[in-house]
This record gives sequence, structure tokens and C-alpha cells, in this order.
Amino acid sequence: MEGLTRFKQAILRAAKKAYREKLMAGTSGNMSVFFPERKWMIITPSSYDYEIMEEKDIVVTDLEGNVIEGCHRPSSEWRMHAEIYRHLPHVGAVVHTHSPYATSFAVNHQEIPVVLIEMIPFLKGKLEVSPYAKQGSAQVGLNAVPILTRKNACLMANHGVVAVGDTIESAYMNSVYVEDTAKIYHMAVQSGTPVVIPGYEE
Repeated sequence: MEGLTRFKQAILRAAKKAYREKLMAGTSGNMSVFFPERKWMIITPSSYDYEIMEEKDIVVTDLEGNVIEGCHRPSSEWRMHAEIYRHLPHVGAVVHTHSPYATSFAVNHQEIPVVLIEMIPFLKGKLEVSPYAKQGSAQVGLNAVPILTRKNACLMANHGVVAVGDTIESAYMNSVYVEDTAKIYHMAVQSGTPVVIPGYEE
């Protein structure tokens, strides 16, 4: 199916790029695209080395986790992706990373205020933290949904980052801006007192 092939190729490109950019380590992190005509997810496989991942390794499932196509199990976080697609019809792709600077704030359950102009168009404001839920559970996604209704990304307590977009390219770019923001905010805290952009103090 032509649409599936295109989505698989896009996910593979984004996954390998995210790995090269160190937004995830080992086999952590995952990403998907929603295929609305069939209500399918095209998602990265579980515990698979990004360096050797190929198009044939990308998995297609329905929102119940049933494998439609693929030779691997879907990411262990498929339930998170499914809940986001169920509740947020504007979302076309989900990128979940464990990028180190952003995840350090997630571990501290610490929001990041609007200190960079890029946060406004790309992230829709400050970075909020969704409550902790057991890894691999649907609750991970359900806890993030209220924030992702308003924002393009959030930190997940003691877990990492989830970013969304209408395409895998936009969701990936949003995840990049999350890590860039966290890194700059971390450095700013070390060197002084970060100043929030006027009008975004709340």
C-alpha cells in the first residue's frame, strides 16, 4: 500500500535522525504516524537497534495493538500512542524521546517557562509535566492528553518527552525544540537567573 510505504520511510528517517542526534539511547524512544483511513498506527518496533533498523522492521497495528503488518512486536509504548490518537484527532504523528536535558527536568517534575521565542510557535508555551504512570500503560498517554490538547509537547514525569504534530517531520522538530529549550534553560540556571518572556509569566 503506497501510503504505508511512505509513512514507514518517513518514520525510519526520523528515528535514525533522532538516534544520531542523541535524543534517545540504546533502543529507548519510539515514534509513530496515524493512518486515519484505516485507524492504523505505523510505529517503530520494540527493543530494536536503530542503527540496523530498516523499512521492513516498522510495524503496523490497529489502536488495540493488533499487528496488521510487520515481523516484530510494536513499541512497548504503543498504548500511549493509541490513546493520543483516540483523544486528539488533530494529531497525525507522535515522537517519544528520552533526550537527556529534557528528561532531567521530567525526573525533577519541573516545568520549563517560556524563556525562548521558539517555544511560542513550536511548543505553544511553557513545557508542562504530565503525571507519572507505569511505563507501557495506556495511562501514560491519558496523562499526557490534557496537556497535548493545548501544547505540541510535554515532559512525562520520570520518563521522558512526548511531542506531537500533524506529520512525523513536525512532531520530530517539536521534540528537537524541547531538548534545545531544556539544554539552554539548564545552562541559564547555572549561569544566572533566567528571565521569562513578558506576557508568558504564567
